[in-house]
Amino acid sequence: MSEEKLMSKKKPAYPVHKKLDSYLAKYNRKIEIPIFYDDLLRFAGSVAVYDDNGDDTLWIRVYYSEFDRDEIDLSLKKVYSILHSDGSERILEYLNVDAVDYCTFGNSKPFRIKVRNILNDNYTHFYVKKTDASRVYGLELEHMLSPYNLNFLVYKDTLIEEHIPGIPGDVFIKDILPNCSEREQAQLAKEFVKFNERCMIRLLGDMRSYNYVIIPVHDFDHVVYRIRAIDFDQQCFEGKFKVYLPQFFKENLKMVELVSSKLQEYSVDQYKIEERSIVAKRIISSGNRIRRLVSCVKTDVISLPDNVKRLKEELHDFTMDVGFKKCETMGQILSEALDFVRRNYEDVSMRQIIEKKF
Repeated sequence: MSEEKLMSKKKPAYPVHKKLDSYLAKYNRKIEIPIFYDDLLRFAGSVAVYDDNGDDTLWIRVYYSEFDRDEIDLSLKKVYSILHSDGSERILEYLNVDAVDYCTFGNSKPFRIKVRNILNDNYTHFYVKKTDASRVYGLELEHMLSPYNLNFLVYKDTLIEEHIPGIPGDVFIKDILPNCSEREQAQLAKEFVKFNERCMIRLLGDMRSYNYVIIPVHDFDHVVYRIRAIDFDQQCFEGKFKVYLPQFFKENLKMVELVSSKLQEYSVDQYKIEERSIVAKRIISSGNRIRRLVSCVKTDVISLPDNVKRLKEELHDFTMDVGFKKCETMGQILSEALDFVRRNYEDVSMRQIIEKKF
């Protein structure tokens, strides 16, 4: 666990360039929507949102003038239909926009929309954010290289993201982790090792405890916990390699201590190899889709020159792969990192085949 300040400067938002825009259109991520992020900024007032314990959530619930309200509600219901259904208007009469919340901190400053089905009171959320190219890359990489699929839409300067359900990591660590059984704690330690490795491989930074959720999955005789990222703002931006390793954030100290106390060094190495192999298989099976995405990011500008210079040097020192030294953009570093994982997996697999054959 490092005491140094890993992140200091606010990350700028980067526009979606033509090549990435074409990629999004090809894979049905680019769809015309009836409302934009800036439209939601026209709220007339707001009230603070508190949790069940009376603590400020740092979200505010906004409301709109009578002139704007009906139009905004209808547009948000249409967005819900596009995101979760076939985009038709036949379900709109059964939907109600219960709340529009605005987050006042962080890079993306998202709007969180609560949509309820009036027939049965089931509800779900989705988010409206400003489009940022690095966030789009992060969402696509999560979709292809993690165990989870992601549903999102991009249209001009507006990004629509589905809600990822789960228990916020900081809440879980504080309130639930102390009551977990020994078996559950060991399984959580294993999952954190794999999550740490997955973030490092695809260069997803800033995975502090409040930027991921922990999801309990009930098996037939026990509960299995999964860790899932929910914030993709820091995809391929920072120059410090440690930013891409959740283990180095003080907010994750309890999880790091869990790994140290529940897992032997051999087991940690085993789980790292397992995760690298799984990611390598996903890279291979993603085929043309990930090749097209990497082709986009290699020529894109999604970081600062100093960050690129520092990260490629630190990755070279970590892997001893000279390919990182030749990188000139953050996208080229990402491409080299994914290729390094895939190449090593294929080399090991081929060596095992040869050894068995002879």
